[in-house]
Amino acid sequence: MSLPVNIDQLLSGKTVEWERLEFKEGWNPEDVLHSLCAFANDINNWGGGYIVLGIAEKDGRPVLPPKGLKQNQVDAIQRKLLEICNRIVPKYFPIVEPIVYRKKHILIIWAPGGDTRPYKAPVSLGEKASYGHYVRRFSNTVKAGAETEKQLFELAAKVPFDDRIHHEAQLTDLELPLIQAYLREIGSDMVQESSAISFEQLCRSMNIARGHVEYLRPVNVGLLFFNDALEQFFKGAKIEIVEYHDEVGDKFSEKTFAGPIHRQLKDALEYLQKFVIKEEVQKVGGKAKAERFYNYPYEAVREALANPVYHRSYEHQNFIEVNARFDCIEILSFPGPLPPVDNDLLRRHHVVARDYRNRRVGDFLKELHLTEGRGTGIPKIRRAMKNNGSPEPVFETDDDRTYFLTTLPINKKAARHPAREETVEVPAEAPVETLLDLSQTQLSILRLCKLQPLSSGKISNALGYKKLTGNVRKALSDLIKHGYLRYAIPDKPRSKSQKYVLTESGKSKT
Repeated sequence: MSLPVNIDQLLSGKTVEWERLEFKEGWNPEDVLHSLCAFANDINNWGGGYIVLGIAEKDGRPVLPPKGLKQNQVDAIQRKLLEICNRIVPKYFPIVEPIVYRKKHILIIWAPGGDTRPYKAPVSLGEKASYGHYVRRFSNTVKAGAETEKQLFELAAKVPFDDRIHHEAQLTDLELPLIQAYLREIGSDMVQESSAISFEQLCRSMNIARGHVEYLRPVNVGLLFFNDALEQFFKGAKIEIVEYHDEVGDKFSEKTFAGPIHRQLKDALEYLQKFVIKEEVQKVGGKAKAERFYNYPYEAVREALANPVYHRSYEHQNFIEVNARFDCIEILSFPGPLPPVDNDLLRRHHVVARDYRNRRVGDFLKELHLTEGRGTGIPKIRRAMKNNGSPEPVFETDDDRTYFLTTLPINKKAARHPAREETVEVPAEAPVETLLDLSQTQLSILRLCKLQPLSSGKISNALGYKKLTGNVRKALSDLIKHGYLRYAIPDKPRSKSQKYVLTESGKSKT
C-alpha cells in the first residue's frame, strides 16, 4: 500500500521537518520500537513521524544513494514489526510501505500521532523488561523523565481537533474525486491504487477515517480537505475578503470562499493577486532602469493568509476575515496563538511555538506546498515586506489570545487607489463564470455526462459512492441552477427516470 505523500519530497525534508524523520541503515527492532512509541506519543502535536529503513543518516540527513535492504529482509522486518507493535501499551500499529527507491529496497514506516496517549514500550526486548514512555526531543528519541511523563498524561485527553473522529459524519461525506485530485497534485503513487482498492481501505490508509468496521467514521481533517460542503460540519470554515473602495469605508464589496480549505486558500490568493495586489513602475531620475515594486508583495500575502488556515481553530464558528483597505491588508482569525506566544514574542524576528493546534492540517498543506515548516511563516512575511521596500508587518493578539491579527501596510510609494472601481461588486446575481467556482466533484459530473445522459444513481456510482449523497445531490442542483446541466424530462424534475444532460455551457467546462 502506497503512502499519501510524495516520496522524493519526503526524503528530502521538503514537506516533513527533519525532526519528524528518522533514517536507519539497518534493522534494529529495539530502536524502532522506541521511536514508534515516541512518534505515537507526539508530545509536541507535530503529527507523528516517519522511520526510513535502508538509508543511513549523517547529521540528521539521509545519505544517498541508499544502501538499501535485501528483499528477504523487507518481508522479515514487516513480520517482526507486527510482533513488536503488540508490545506497545496501549497497542499501536503504524502504516508501512516497502518501496524501491533509486533501485534499492527501503521500508518507510509512517507513525501518526496516536489517539490513546500516553504510550509506553519495553526498555528492551527481553521477556521481563521494564516499560517506559518515549518522546521525541528535536531529532532524538529519549525515555521520558518524571516531568515529561506528567505532561504526557495531561495530553491524554487532548487529541487535536483536526485529528478527532467526527461522529456526526458518514464515510460517504469524504469525496473520492477530491481525494484523487489531491493525491494526483502531490504526486503520490497512491492515486493509481485509489481506484483498485475499496474506499474504506483508501480512507484508512490515508488516516482520514478511523473506527471499527461497523463504525468507520471520517476524522475532521478528512472532512476539511475532502468535502465540498464544509458548512454542514464546520460553520466557520470559510474565508471572507472585504475590499474597501473609499478611505471612510462606506463603499465596499465582499467575496466569500468556501469548500475544502486548501481550495479556499488557493482561490482567495488568486482573487487577491488579481484584484488587490498591483505592480507599480516608477521612473527614478538619473537611473536608466525604472523602479518596480508591489503595493503588497504576494509572498507576504500568501504566508499571512496560509498562517490562519493552518493555525486557526475549526471548532470556532468565526471565519477568517481579510480586509483590503486603502492603506493596508488586515487578516483576522480566531482564536489567537497558543501559549507561550504573546505580543512580546510576536515582535521578535523568529517566533518559536511549543504546541500546534492542527497537527494534520499542516501536513496536508505542506504536501501541497501551501505552507512550509514550523516557525517559518512570520520570518518569511518580514523578509518579503523588506525586500519590497514595504513597512514592517504587524502581528498582534490580546492578553487572552482570543484573536490573531496580521497587518500588512501598503508600500509608501504605491498609489492609494481602490483595487477596483467602486461599481464593481460580487453580488449574488453575478454571471456564472464569477459566481460558481466548479469543484472537483462538479467537474467529474460534467465529464461523466459528456459521454451520455446519466441518472443521479449512475453518477453517484461512477464517483465511487454506493448511494446518492448530500454532496452529490447539492453538486447536481448547483450545476442545474447555473446552466451547466439540464433535465432530460424538464416538466418532471423528480421523475425516477430523470437523467442529467450536458448543456453547451457545460461542454465549455470539460
